This record gives sequence, C-alpha cells and structure tokens, in this order.
Amino acid sequence: MYYILIFIVHNGYMDSSGEAKPPAPAVVKLKAIEATPETFEEYGQVIEASPDGEEFGPRDAQLELTRGIPRFYIMHLEKRPLKFSTITHHENVTQCLGSIGGYVWYLGVAKSSILDSSEIKGDTGTNIVKSRCGHFYVPPAIDDVCVFKIEGPKFLKLNRGTWHAGPLFKADTMDFYNLELSNTNTLSKVGMTLMRRHYIKLRISIALWMVWRRILKFL
Repeated sequence: MYYILIFIVHNGYMDSSGEAKPPAPAVVKLKAIEATPETFEEYGQVIEASPDGEEFGPRDAQLELTRGIPRFYIMHLEKRPLKFSTITHHENVTQCLGSIGGYVWYLGVAKSSILDSSEIKGDTGTNIVKSRCGHFYVPPAIDDVCVFKIEGPKFLKLNRGTWHAGPLFKADTMDFYNLELSNTNTLSKVGMTLMRRHYIKLRISIALWMVWRRILKFL
C-alpha cells in the first residue's frame, strides 16, 4: 500500500534495538567575517570614527528611534563564548552595539525577514510566523546566518528587524554601549531557537515511524 513509502526514516533515528531516538543537535562551524561598511551592508552599518565638526551624512548611523523612548546604556556581559543556538530580532527599532575599549567581539546575524502587512494575503503559509508583538516574519534558515568580527573603535548599527546573536567574546566579561528603546527587551524582542523547526520535524518523523511499526504488527 502506498502509505508504506515513508522516506522520513534516516540513519541515526533508531538505535540497535530498533527504538526511535531524538536527533542530536547539529554543529555548524562558521568562519567570522571582518565587519566593514561593505561586508555588513545587508545587516546594518559599521560606524567608525569621523573628524570633529563633520556634518551629518550617510556614513553616520541612520537611526529609527521614533516608536518609543530611546535608551542609551552600558551593558555588562559575562561568559558569552563563541557559540549560540538562538537568534533574535527587534521589529520597531534599530540597535547600536559597540565594545567599550575597542576589544574584539563577534555577532551572529541574518537579514531582516519582517513582512509588510500588504505581503500577507489570506493563509499565512507554513513559513510565515506571527509574533506576539503582532508583526509577521519568516524565520531565518541556518544557511542564512553568518558571523562578523568587530575590532577597534567602531560600533554596529543593526537595521530594524536584523536577526542577531551576541555579542560573543573570548574574555570572561565585557562592557558594551547599547542604544535601543526603553521597551526593546519587553515589547519588541522576538527570539527563536535555530534548531527548533528542524527538531520538530524530526520528532514528527519519529512519531510517524512509530505509528508505522504498530501498523506492521497487524499486516
């Protein structure tokens, strides 16, 4: 019968006893890219030092801070090793991050995937998610994530909606200046586990295989 052609049983889903096992998380190694205005253009801006008195221009941070009260503060972080499994975006604000002292740090990013309401027609589809904040987005694929290295007297401005993981660093602690909104982490923060969608699919596959095993007993 056609329903026996289940192609979802992959190597590693069952142990030697035939019992289904959940998949182990995959490890993807990413080579860090030096953050420059050119390499980081799709995600935001790299802002470097400019002469005192220079007028505002395109090399300055192009900010969107009109949807709340701006908050500029020093963020103290501890033990943020060079690995991550979750990624976050902010729908209603740009964000600026830079290390105090110009020390080396890293940031994982993926392009903004927020959808305009005009792009949502009827059924949202399997890849479109509505956030608790009310906006729609498409979760980034793992292949869309990259990592940037930031060093020296510069900071990053993240575009509105840019996915990011970090800051990450090798030291035990680091301090960063952070410009966002006062409610960024309560009202506009949307996070996801990078492996979650894949893990759910694997769990579903395992469940279907267990149903099929039971069906075989009656054939």
